[in-house]
Amino acid sequence: MVNRSMPPGTIIPELVYSDLATAVDWLCKAFGFKERLRIGNHRSQLVFHGASVIVVGKSGDHPSHVSDVASLQRLQGGVTHSLMVQVPDVDQHYEHVKQSGAHILLPPETYPFGERQYTVEDTGGHRWTFTQSVADVAPEEWGGQPVL
Repeated sequence: MVNRSMPPGTIIPELVYSDLATAVDWLCKAFGFKERLRIGNHRSQLVFHGASVIVVGKSGDHPSHVSDVASLQRLQGGVTHSLMVQVPDVDQHYEHVKQSGAHILLPPETYPFGERQYTVEDTGGHRWTFTQSVADVAPEEWGGQPVL
């Protein structure tokens, strides 16, 4: 399913910055990214050469960016990145991952932007959000602002 609120791609890196506006400006100017979608003042989707995409967020804006004490110490201040992977059936994927004994951070939930997602931490402390498009929702309907 296509969802205009989600960037294209199967694996979507998420990078976290303390000053999102400065980071977006710098990434666009220095690396040639183009802003695809702005989500309030806490998240942006950036495309590179029209096909590759990253999501950048403000520190602490999403539960997947909040860390337990051990991870906070290890990462010196919190999660600075995570990976987002699109899967065809997020609930089936979740059940498999849960059976594998993974550390589930957020169980599957359907969000207003048309995605059903869950977040897990791997054995190295890296965050993974698995996502499935369940509806095509215009970004303006949930507070997104198309930029391109």
